Amino acid sequence: MMPIQKILIANRGEIACRVIRTAKKMGIKTVAVYSDADANALHVREADEAVHIGPAPSSQSYIVIDKIMDAIRQTGADAVHPGYGFLSENPLFAQALEKEGVTFIGPPVGAIQAMGDKITSKKIAAEAGVSTVPGHMGLIEDADEAVKISASIGYPVMIKASAGGGGKGMRIAWNDAEAREGFQSSRNEAKSSFGDDRIFIEKFVTEPRHIEIQVLGDKHGNCLYLGERECSIQRRNQKVIEEAPSPFLSPETRRAMGEQAVALAKAVGYHSAGTVEFIVDGKANKFYFLEMNTRLQVEHPVTELVTGIDLVEQMIRVASGEKLSLAQDDVKLNGWAIESRLYAEDPLRNFLPSIGRLSRYRPPVEGRQPDGTVVRNDTGVYEGGEISMYYDPMIAKLCTWGETREVAIDAMAAALNDFEVEGIGHNLPFLSAVMGQERFRSGRLTTAYIAEEFPDGFTGVTPDAAASQKLAAIAAVINAHVQSRATQISGTIGNHTRKVGKHWVVKLGDVSHAVSLSGGADANVVVFNDSGESITVAGSWHPGQTHAHFLLNGEELGVKVDLVGSAIRLRANGMDVLARVRSPRVAELAKLMPVKLPPDTSKMLLCPMPGVITGVAVKVGDTVEAGQTLATVEAMKMENVLKAERKGVVKRVAASAGQSLAVDELIMEFE
Repeated sequence: MMPIQKILIANRGEIACRVIRTAKKMGIKTVAVYSDADANALHVREADEAVHIGPAPSSQSYIVIDKIMDAIRQTGADAVHPGYGFLSENPLFAQALEKEGVTFIGPPVGAIQAMGDKITSKKIAAEAGVSTVPGHMGLIEDADEAVKISASIGYPVMIKASAGGGGKGMRIAWNDAEAREGFQSSRNEAKSSFGDDRIFIEKFVTEPRHIEIQVLGDKHGNCLYLGERECSIQRRNQKVIEEAPSPFLSPETRRAMGEQAVALAKAVGYHSAGTVEFIVDGKANKFYFLEMNTRLQVEHPVTELVTGIDLVEQMIRVASGEKLSLAQDDVKLNGWAIESRLYAEDPLRNFLPSIGRLSRYRPPVEGRQPDGTVVRNDTGVYEGGEISMYYDPMIAKLCTWGETREVAIDAMAAALNDFEVEGIGHNLPFLSAVMGQERFRSGRLTTAYIAEEFPDGFTGVTPDAAASQKLAAIAAVINAHVQSRATQISGTIGNHTRKVGKHWVVKLGDVSHAVSLSGGADANVVVFNDSGESITVAGSWHPGQTHAHFLLNGEELGVKVDLVGSAIRLRANGMDVLARVRSPRVAELAKLMPVKLPPDTSKMLLCPMPGVITGVAVKVGDTVEAGQTLATVEAMKMENVLKAERKGVVKRVAASAGQSLAVDELIMEFE
């Protein structure tokens, strides 16, 4: 085969940028495609050429095969990389490329067809000797049949789209009512996201770990596995944190899973990069085939970091007809890697999607760090860019590598503290919170981790006594700099002088710290008057600086800093506090100030995210019960069901199906 000269990336966002990066390294030209919403996107800027393919909705642009084929003809691209999602596992697209004589940087059509259908893939897996989970392998026609099948399998069950992926079209049902509702929601999401509403049901393992094997094959019959990734930290079946290797697997289990994954790949004549996903029963130490993704996975960077293998480069070389340059014995796992997915989702609002302009976007410094760890950030956005409601809410994939799991986690915690994102809601504080949890650090993971650790939702991290002292010390020193600056300014005005005080009261939430500073404007020793303890604070900060590193008694901490009126907002390790630094006299007077209460919205159903109302299930005068469905909202390719929190009577319905609403717009009101 002729070497590939020009690759069109049939995708957008960070994965398009990722493919472009490797293609440039290999000296290959690239073509981006973009919708109306992505005209100024990063992948468009980074590619050598770009072609407009239609309106913002992906159903009118990114997944329209004819439009992608037109872009190929316009640019003369001789190969296509599909990324993940969109057309990456659509056999009709692969067939269209083959007919056009364009190289598909992916697996053969037969493998996509066999593994893309979860029902067929499970049958093939069983025939190949791969362990499979119990379930109903036939298609399900309606909700009544779904309920009947679910009951026969035994609750809980997983309801899944046959053509699904990325958490779309998946629901867990624990009873008949949830099976009925979950079937309909899964079918709706599957049709919207994949144009295929086929559904199947399988047993849900109650203490599962999600562990997947990366496979790589060429067109000459060679196939090997590149270790595993653990992806158990999930929300709504959407992966949030991944790592390689898994803290659970023994070398023997790793080898058994890897060999089964290769056996399945060979059974369908697989070549290119692919992933075989398993559900592992943490109690019984048994693993079951879940599905095979015939594409590059979102979490592939952690495999690259522990193996040193560029998977995109391997995909391109395999597509060009080259043999794999390594054998199974050449694959070595070096160190540990963690990936945190940064989503445009507000964890304080039950992870609801957030859209808007990135008024600030400053990732941590990439590459090898002074302590030997590595930071990598795969992204498709930039400061000033827009987060659209039309696509997946993922902003970036932050990865860290260390020689051990503990070192990699510590590096991730530090990198998250250094990541600045403003203008939209995002999950940075949640990711930081997980990094600090003892359960995560000890590796006791299941796919129910988030639900179990945050049963009432995420409300931020409340500083413990030690953390409260550290933040108070930082606030006191920042206040000293602010006061010093004010003194300098006042000193330039005739008859105006100011002095920087040494005694202050720092209030963090309901906790107050009476402190004394030594050194005046250059103070860096903070003494806590009640206990006599002191914290030496080193590190530079100046007014206007939004992020700084401080050494607190020699321990480094990256902190995001904002001056909010007379308060100082500090964010680190999942904590988000407003520190008010006052003189002792002002602190006493502040206790007498009235507290302003927020407006009462307890009798209102407000739209929790920007989206489209796809259904209103009640009308004025209806009596609703706790847990009853009130309305559904679609945003970022996900259908969200809004339910009543308690019993009530509908007084007014302010929204209707098809209506677009902003955050906190009224949907309905109750008596």
